[in-house]
This record gives sequence, C-alpha cells and structure tokens, in this order.
Amino acid sequence: MMTPTQVAEKVVQALDSKKAVDIQVLHTGKITSIADYFVICTANSMTQLKALSEEVDRVLSEADEPPLRREGYRTSGWTLLDFGCVVVHLFLDEMRKFYNLEHLWGDAEKIDISSLLGPQ
Repeated sequence: MMTPTQVAEKVVQALDSKKAVDIQVLHTGKITSIADYFVICTANSMTQLKALSEEVDRVLSEADEPPLRREGYRTSGWTLLDFGCVVVHLFLDEMRKFYNLEHLWGDAEKIDISSLLGPQ
C-alpha cells in the first residue's frame, strides 16, 4: 500500500512521461476530506487526454493502486481518476480555464514537483 504522497508522485511521473502540460499538485488534506492531493494537468488534444488517463491508470494499477472511480472518460474536455487519497483532474485547456480548480482550491498548499519532472 502506497502513501498518498507516493501515489501523487507516481501520478505526476506518469503524466510527465506522456507530456502533460502544466502539472500542478495541491495538498488538499488539511482543508477537505475528499482527498489528500489533487493533481491537475492539461492535455493538448482528446487523444492526449485519453493517453494520459490510460497511462495513469496503468501505472497505478501495476502498483496495486487501481482507481476507485473514473468520470468523463468518453466525454469531452475533462477526465477524473479517483484513487481515494489522490484525485487526478485531466483537462483540455478551455475546460481547465473554465473550472479553474487552482483558484477554487486556492487555500490548498501548492507542492513543488520540479524534482519529479524529466528534462524540459
């Protein structure tokens, strides 16, 4: 069983491996019981959105942490993967701007993930 921090780190690395844009991690555990972390990123296309979702699902399932729930997989613009302690929000750019989760959860601590990302 992985810790919430380890799950979030694996998610970030999986997203980075598929070239997700503007990956953000918010530590929400102190302000809500929904999840310890929100991981938010942008995809450049529906094809990439699907690839990001599948990669996160694959990597975490191989680590015996399959998602508890998936939302929006076949709909346009936003996919959510719920791992219990970590909720992953995958957006197309216009949907990310519309929902603006970073502002909505503005009281959450933003985590520095630079050490988890590959060379840019």
